Amino acid sequence: MNKNVPTFERADVRTQNSLRLYVSRQASSLGRYLWEQLILTLFGWVPTLAGIGLRALVYRLIMRIEGVVAIERGVRIRFADQVRLARGVYLDEGVYLHACPGGIEIGENTLVMHHAELHVYNFRNLPHAGIRIGRDSLIGEFCLIRGPGGVTIGNRTYLSPAVHIYSSDHRFDDPERCFVDQEITAQGVTIEDECWIGAMVIILDGVTIGKGSVVAAGAVVAEDVPPHTLVAGVPARVVRDLRGQT
Repeated sequence: MNKNVPTFERADVRTQNSLRLYVSRQASSLGRYLWEQLILTLFGWVPTLAGIGLRALVYRLIMRIEGVVAIERGVRIRFADQVRLARGVYLDEGVYLHACPGGIEIGENTLVMHHAELHVYNFRNLPHAGIRIGRDSLIGEFCLIRGPGGVTIGNRTYLSPAVHIYSSDHRFDDPERCFVDQEITAQGVTIEDECWIGAMVIILDGVTIGKGSVVAAGAVVAEDVPPHTLVAGVPARVVRDLRGQT
């Protein structure tokens, strides 16, 4: 920037740029930001069944809702136009949905429990970003799902409390450059139908967990898990085949 420009003008430009950056990471446009924040401010705090009923009706103005859903007070939503909730979805108090383009889709009768965070965080325009959750599933308390590389969770799959899922990773091959200046990988994570993920499990980018598998509490999953398999440990290793095979 020109050094002859007065300091207060340079500061004003920086402030404007910061505001534009902030809004761009909260909603699809300034107009959408103002509209979504108005709706969330007016109706997001209302307690009891009255609040749940109001939000089930009014939130249709800012997000895609199919059938009757239940949204408790204090649920935070960003990029609401990129969120789709199917019939019977329940969002508990303190849930945070950030659907930065790529979107969040939650299937029928799926429960997202209190203080779970579903965050797409697609600020690098990655092609497969998004979070997709099937029907009749459960996202437990304080779970964290990061979806820049794409996260798919199947039907009737349960995540116990404090499960972390990461669908991207930083490269650090060049020791002369800070890792934040290097590329990232974003292969995505898939958890197939009817899996049970134990409490405080960490699932890393590039992993597929096969249908009907169980991941023991505290495991760190860095490699694919075959279907109908129990895995445990750090890193997670196969303990046994759940179909009785050796």
